[in-house]
Amino acid sequence: MNNSLGMAAIYVVQTLGGLYVLVALLRFLLQTARADFYNPISQFVVRATQPLLAPLRRVIPGFGGLDLASLVLTLLVQMLVLAIIFLLAIGSLPNILQLLVWSMVAVVALLTKVFFFALIISVILSWVAPGSRNPAALLVHQLCEPLLTPIRRILPNLGGLDLSPIFGFIALRLVDMLVVAELAKATGMPPGLTLAL
Repeated sequence: MNNSLGMAAIYVVQTLGGLYVLVALLRFLLQTARADFYNPISQFVVRATQPLLAPLRRVIPGFGGLDLASLVLTLLVQMLVLAIIFLLAIGSLPNILQLLVWSMVAVVALLTKVFFFALIISVILSWVAPGSRNPAALLVHQLCEPLLTPIRRILPNLGGLDLSPIFGFIALRLVDMLVVAELAKATGMPPGLTLAL
């Protein structure tokens, strides 16, 4: 029974903590992509992160158009989630440096997942609802543009056929294989930890 309660507690922490990490990361990404601030989804992200972000902004300034405070918030929440999971699972904490490195790996893994699913949604919407003015569709498009624009500059013009999402998927998969997986292995990150968050 105790084991079942522990597993249930870990599941709740992973789910709720992972959702908040996602929202905090979206705050960083949406500001980086200069997404529409008045979009209802953007408004939700701002309201959900503002209470924790406001104090951080007093001590962490932005740099070069990047909202570093929201990135730090993402890392801090990820560290807290990992710390609680370790306490529940084995009753002790890894050292703080290891926790920080594992949190950074988990955030990069989440970043690749966000772009991966945003690209999938964007491609599907371009087939079934091209030019949609739905707030979610517009936000997905704005989120994908920073990833796809550099690829479009390199690719030759193929007469209206946009192959940039294919190369975007390839780039994301390479980052996942060569950066995330190798960093997780090199830092001794427990298997499956990035997948759980």
